[in-house]
Amino acid sequence: MSIKVAELGTLISGDDLAQNIAHLWSTWHTQRRPLIEEWKEQRNFIFATDTSKTTQGDNGWKNSTTLPKLTQVRDNLHSNYLSALFPNDEWLRWEAFSKDAEQSSKANLIEAYMANKTRQGDFRKIVSQLLYDYIDYGNSFATTSFESRFKMLGDEEVPDYIGPTLVRISPLDIEFNPTAPTFAKSPKIIRSIRTIGELKLMAENEPDNHYLAAAIADSEKVRAHVRYYGIEDNDKAEGYSIDGFGNLQEYYMSDYVEILEFWGDWHDSTTGTLEKNKVITIIDRARTLRNVDIPSWLGRPPIFHAGWRERPDNLWAMGPLANLVGMQYRMDHLENSKADAYDLAIHPPLAIIGQVEEFDWGPETEVHMDEGGSVQEIQRNVQWVLQGDSGIDRLEQRMEQFAGAPREAMGIRSPGEKTAFEVSELQNAAGRIFQEKINTFEIDLLEHALNSMLETARRNLDTNDVVRVMDEDVGAAEFLTITRDDITANGKLRPVGARHFAAQAQLLQNLTQLMNSNLGQMIVPHTSGVQLSKLVEDVLGLERRSLFSPNAQVFEQQNTQRLVTQADEDLAAEDGAGDPTV
Repeated sequence: MSIKVAELGTLISGDDLAQNIAHLWSTWHTQRRPLIEEWKEQRNFIFATDTSKTTQGDNGWKNSTTLPKLTQVRDNLHSNYLSALFPNDEWLRWEAFSKDAEQSSKANLIEAYMANKTRQGDFRKIVSQLLYDYIDYGNSFATTSFESRFKMLGDEEVPDYIGPTLVRISPLDIEFNPTAPTFAKSPKIIRSIRTIGELKLMAENEPDNHYLAAAIADSEKVRAHVRYYGIEDNDKAEGYSIDGFGNLQEYYMSDYVEILEFWGDWHDSTTGTLEKNKVITIIDRARTLRNVDIPSWLGRPPIFHAGWRERPDNLWAMGPLANLVGMQYRMDHLENSKADAYDLAIHPPLAIIGQVEEFDWGPETEVHMDEGGSVQEIQRNVQWVLQGDSGIDRLEQRMEQFAGAPREAMGIRSPGEKTAFEVSELQNAAGRIFQEKINTFEIDLLEHALNSMLETARRNLDTNDVVRVMDEDVGAAEFLTITRDDITANGKLRPVGARHFAAQAQLLQNLTQLMNSNLGQMIVPHTSGVQLSKLVEDVLGLERRSLFSPNAQVFEQQNTQRLVTQADEDLAAEDGAGDPTV
């Protein structure tokens, strides 16, 4: 080995801990490679513009149309999932665990603070991306962070955003033990590719990432040294490769840095000790940047997962579109086979007999031939092609059903006359799969993520913060000053959008059916109109509108009559003043 190779090998060789974590990442990543290939095939069908972009490729057909049914199912699920999670502004609730935390002012402050941060921190946009992961991959992963961003206003530096944020983790950038009992109990490794500039910004704006400042200087130093060596030296010294880069030379010559973060329990094979609740960060798969206790007060890594269809003994869940790829393949096959058959019927092959001069086949074409020559169409029976449309329609309907999409949201209704009660029952039954899947996402991922955001805010908020809230009494905006003590209480945040969405629909349907029935007419004398108005106000989220109050119409009618009487008296007085005989 040359001296250069030895020097380069020493420069890029990593410590034992970094190498062990990099090896564990590579092992888990290799084991799930078949799953990643399935995801890629499915992704190609979703975004394909013709069959040449999919695994169908060159199937021998002249036509290459792809029917975007898989794309439509995906968009249908996403729009309905998102609408169910955020049906109105009252989708977030604080549940207290102690008497002190039950104080209305404390709950209102926590809800106001988190509602403000979710609006300013692009929470809904990130949830939308997580829902696409939930549909496309069957797995959504998220973590939380605390950001302190400032901007220059003239010569003064003013806060841009200070607070917790939700962070999406791509399913392609996380590895864990799929055979662990639960995701929370499995160690996890998160991979990220950052530029030097992004790392500097993270070190400056995110309190949990201040340690990156020293890592940036070390990384720049290594890259400066590696650039002195030739490509052949790197090829000889290369002991590993980094995903996304052709070789080690390309990686070190780029402005990108790979970071692997290990979260969980780690067994040190050198000392034989078990280290619990650790976060270990390595760079370039070679050097350990930090090895510290997980800073979260929740006692677990702030990384959360929701799976669409769980597999037995495997934490990698299955997505709603995975089983539909074959049906999409079949639809495209039928569509293009049918189109080619029509082409054959319109432009059939020609049988040329004898001596015939070259000609262009078309209307009013003259064909010159010798005696005994002829040109004949080869007729094909294409009546069976008409059955292809019905086959495609059946496939489309089944794909909607298999994905658990809410059929009524697409305007689809089963045939036959039905009473209002029967329609309601069918709608509820048809939406059970949809409701169960969105509840799983809301409980397994959003609920944990929101409480983690509140935790990181309590841990990192060292100054007062101002949030904008709506005054319920006057209906005007006001600004509140929030401190760390204001958002510290014994309880938990619960997103109730999807669950409230389902309960609301069921409750209103049942109540409407009851009041329109004979039984409802019998209990009307015993029904409180005031309490019924409160129920409707709560179910429909109309508290801010102040539409309902006890006997509101009576008081309004009194005021109206009083104004009418006063107006009549004023008019009579005006008429009397103008008439000298009065």
